[in-house]
This record gives sequence, structure tokens and C-alpha cells, in this order.
Amino acid sequence: MPATRELRINERFCGPPGAAQGGVACGSFAALLGPAAEVTLRRPVPMGRPLAARRDGACGWVVEDGNVVVGAVRPAAPAELAVPAAVTLPEARAAEGRARYFDEPAFPGCFGCGPARRPGDGLRIFPGPVNGAVNGGASMVAAPWTPDASVSDADGRVWPEVVWAALDCPSGIAAAEAYDIPRDTAILLGRMTGGVAARPRAGDPCRLVAWADGRDGRKLYARAALLGPGDDVLAAVRTVWITVPRTTGTPS
Repeated sequence: MPATRELRINERFCGPPGAAQGGVACGSFAALLGPAAEVTLRRPVPMGRPLAARRDGACGWVVEDGNVVVGAVRPAAPAELAVPAAVTLPEARAAEGRARYFDEPAFPGCFGCGPARRPGDGLRIFPGPVNGAVNGGASMVAAPWTPDASVSDADGRVWPEVVWAALDCPSGIAAAEAYDIPRDTAILLGRMTGGVAARPRAGDPCRLVAWADGRDGRKLYARAALLGPGDDVLAAVRTVWITVPRTTGTPS
């Protein structure tokens, strides 16, 4: 395998204006290794221009924008493909859009959860709390998702980086809901660890479920999983989010 690679993230896949959605960036970087990886974001990830990936030691990679490191990726154990409570598709539909975040979204143009994105353009994943589904006292959030053909390959399977993108926003919203993050505070994705066991097809009625997994000062921990039409867990991640003042405009 070559010691250097070039990556480029399309402007369609933005989080806040001018920066890539965190899940897309993590999924794009994870592709340097394979189905399971730990990806750490160091800076806002730019779109529409080449990024240089180079080997870092025997197994890892770093991704640079010029001389600035924007991310790092290393091997990880496969994600635990389990959820703490079952969430049906009707329950996910009933929860859709009920999170406090959607009262005043920080990034309405986000590829993953932006309500300003048109159907077929953004993923339009709008999680909300699920009544009765709890993990250690913290409510789970869930949302339905039917992947669009525009994010699938010639075989109809959703691109891997878009699966990572679908897992991103629900985990952050789950953490924000669980810890009642105030409106003047944003949370930024710092790390995703996990991977994709199977990719759904365009048109499959899927569900995203996510739940908080702890807090340590400014760091919020969460988990998320993608469920397919047959209740099988197709992908799962652990995430770390960092709280910052909402006025920063840095990526989610």
C-alpha cells in the first residue's frame, strides 16, 4: 500500500458553512484502513480541495491540509453491534424531530441533520427522544432514515462515508439531550470509533438510534447504531464530543 494518498471531500457534505460534516470526514479518513477505525478530528476539515494522507507509524495515518494536521486515524476493534433497547420503526417515526436542538438548529445546512437541506440532497436525519427507551437513565434518541440513491454506488449500496455521516448527528443530539446542553453552547465532534458491518441499500427503511455514554467536563461520550429493515445492526460507533461556545462556527 502506498505511503501517501490524496483525499477530497465534496462541498455537498458540509456540517457548518465551509467545513465538512464530521461523520463524512471520519468515514473518509477511516477508508484509509478498512471496516473499523478510530478517527480523531484535530481541526475543521476543508472541502473541495486536496488533503494529503500519509502513513504515521506501522498502522496509522494522518491527514493534512497543507502543513496543518486535520485528522488522524488508527486501527480499532470492530464496533459492538448491539443496542441497549429495541426501537421500532414506528417509534423512530414518532420521535422524529422532537429533540430540543431542532427548535433552533446551530447548523441548519448540515448534510446529516440540517432541516434546510432538500430531500435527496441532505440526509435529513432528525432524531428525537424515544419514550420508554432508556440506557442507564438517559433517554435514547431515534430517527427514521431512507437512504437516497444519490449516496449509493452502482450496486445500490450506500457509500461507507455516508453511513458514518448518518451516525454522527444522532450521537451528538443524544448527548446534548441527556446532559441538557444550554443553547449558547455547541458541541463539536472530536472522535468516532467503530465501523460498518454492512451497508444498507438505497430505499431501505432504516433507523438511527443513539444514547449518551458519560461525561467528563467538556467531553461528552455517546454511542450510535444504524439498524436495517430486518432489525439487524449494520454499523455502530462510539463518539466523543467537545463543548464550546456556540458562536465559534466550527464543525459538528
